[in-house]
Amino acid sequence: MSARFGEGIPYRICTRCIMDTTDPEIQFDENGVCNHCRTYDAVASKNVFRGEEGRREIERIIATIKEKGKNKPYDCIIGVSGGVDSTTVAYHVKRLGLRPLAVHLDNGWDSEIGVKNIENALRTLGIDLYTHVIDWEEFKDIQLSFLKSSIPNAEVPTDMAITALMHRQARKQRLEYIIAGSNVVTEAIMPKSWMCDNLDLRLLKGIHKKFGTLPIKTFPTISVSRRLYNFMTNKIKYWYILNYIDYNKEESKKLIERQLGWRSYGPKHGESIYTRFFQCYILPVKYNIDKRKAHLSTLIASGQMRRAQALEEMKKPVYDPGLLQQDKEFVIKKLGLTEGEFEEIMNLPLKTHLDYPNSQFIYKALTGMARLFSRITGKSRRASKKMERGGI
Repeated sequence: MSARFGEGIPYRICTRCIMDTTDPEIQFDENGVCNHCRTYDAVASKNVFRGEEGRREIERIIATIKEKGKNKPYDCIIGVSGGVDSTTVAYHVKRLGLRPLAVHLDNGWDSEIGVKNIENALRTLGIDLYTHVIDWEEFKDIQLSFLKSSIPNAEVPTDMAITALMHRQARKQRLEYIIAGSNVVTEAIMPKSWMCDNLDLRLLKGIHKKFGTLPIKTFPTISVSRRLYNFMTNKIKYWYILNYIDYNKEESKKLIERQLGWRSYGPKHGESIYTRFFQCYILPVKYNIDKRKAHLSTLIASGQMRRAQALEEMKKPVYDPGLLQQDKEFVIKKLGLTEGEFEEIMNLPLKTHLDYPNSQFIYKALTGMARLFSRITGKSRRASKKMERGGI
């Protein structure tokens, strides 16, 4: 692949959301509605629990977590970044009477506001924090490898390290539940063509072997087999609490600002300087990917934003010009690059994860098994509900 995303394709935009042909795999129905909208509706119908149903599910799961965590210092693990989602999770978990251990990955890119948000929230809520400070030289080498690989998802290393740490602490504390901030109503739409699996260890090792210069000794990683082992043997599971609480992004911002002294840091995931620079500069400039389209489209699909409002939002610059220059200079210097070397990386031919060793065949097989399991258990749940109503 050499052309930027969407180039050479007749332009078209969804009539319901604002996803367009910068996703080269996008499909439209006879009404001009894209496949992302239809997928959102399907995912939300199965995974989002509103009103009384959500409250009942929360009560059931909270009771289970408390029971599993009896006689232990903590009863669950939560990740914290200083962002809206993780801060909201911390607030609700504590409100519901759980005893979480917060886990944070310090990868050297935390913004000052992000760090302060973590401190304010955890101090106010009385939550203990475990912070893992990564070996910077090793991590820098991995990050540079992903930039040189020219694939559009250079955040694989950070996401993998966070997941590995969460599992590691869950095992250490002998806990079964990791409560995560990922959610359907603000994050469900993201084209597969833009991103690859963030937990593909074979991909990470393959890219680092080709472009890296330092051995991976301390960087936290986790394999597919380890995750399966933790699920099957250690019973570690994720609970996505924000799918159960009628989660609204703007209302949650106001809540945590009022209750926890939280401050806004700008764009989504802007609590990390590197993520902000990658999403707001490298992706749009090098790949023609503006992730605001996916983020805003999800809010449209979930009813939290009008399409006209999202289109107006897209007219704004993706990056504040002053902040862009500041971030660009900081990132280039911190990565040990010259401006010329950075521009060389920006001009490398575009690649995808399929150009490197990867585990996509494993994920496809596991996805098929998960869908089969979901259909079976889904039928069982529907039958149980019918029985409760006297339908069977």
